[in-house]
Amino acid sequence: MNIYERIKSKRGYITALAPMEGVTDSLFRQMICKIGRPDLFFTEFLNVEGFCSEGKEKVVHRVKFLQKEKPIVVQLWGNTPDYYEKTVRSVKKLEPDGIDINIGCSVRDILSSGKCSALIKEKDLVKEIISVVKKEAGDLPVSVKTRLGYDAIDVEGWIGFLLEQDLDLLTIHGRTSKEGYAVPAKWDEISRCVELRDRISPTTLILGNGDVKSLEQGKEYVKRYGVDGFMIAREIIINPWVFKGKTEVSERERINILIEHLNLLQKTWGNKKPFNTQKKYIKAYIKGFDGANELRKVLMDANTREEAIKILNNFK
Repeated sequence: MNIYERIKSKRGYITALAPMEGVTDSLFRQMICKIGRPDLFFTEFLNVEGFCSEGKEKVVHRVKFLQKEKPIVVQLWGNTPDYYEKTVRSVKKLEPDGIDINIGCSVRDILSSGKCSALIKEKDLVKEIISVVKKEAGDLPVSVKTRLGYDAIDVEGWIGFLLEQDLDLLTIHGRTSKEGYAVPAKWDEISRCVELRDRISPTTLILGNGDVKSLEQGKEYVKRYGVDGFMIAREIIINPWVFKGKTEVSERERINILIEHLNLLQKTWGNKKPFNTQKKYIKAYIKGFDGANELRKVLMDANTREEAIKILNNFK
């Protein structure tokens, strides 16, 4: 029984935090563990070409994680099978709980290089990538995160093709690559994918992704659309307590969490990530109480971690 099956057998569905570049790093995942964690984490996505280059040290931090963050799945992206093979051989020594292949990101610069969701148009290459990853992963489960199609929805052709690859898990974002995030996620189409799964590969679990804004909504979608779980992405930076099911968080808890986050910054990253990279989290934590807007503005003008902590400690 792989990690996905174990989680589902315990509670009936899986909750997961989506990998987001520059957001869901080890530090933020540690904070989410404290605030209210999902069943499953994914690392930031690691480019296999970069990992296999002389610039490896510039990207390897993306697969850093602590034992407390497990179960965690390493997500990879790229379009070179040999580099996938070498990367999986290396990262599996870190003992993650699975390997995920990113065929979902729709950032224009990445698409222009033929990677991520651009691979939807390259089935033969995708088949080769999945094959080498599965071979090198050994006992680790292998999964894919993707979209409903490239230019248009293609459940039978594209999702059907992926289901034929005997994956352990398939995460489906309810939009096409071309749509990006410009339209609402099409959960009815994700439901069609579940129906197709039942015919083609009943053992492949499916997570739905797109516009899930609360724990209760995700649980309702499990019932309504038949998915085995759901993945939350952008809502985590709006409400870091989303997996706890909390919308009302006290002023003191929010301030204390940000202080803890900033204290953990030095321990986790040293000088690798400067204070300015953390300002996105100030916007996530400091809101919803009297004086929050003013406090946030002052914090955004701070230049150092120490200065920000002093401001927080002095806030009344």
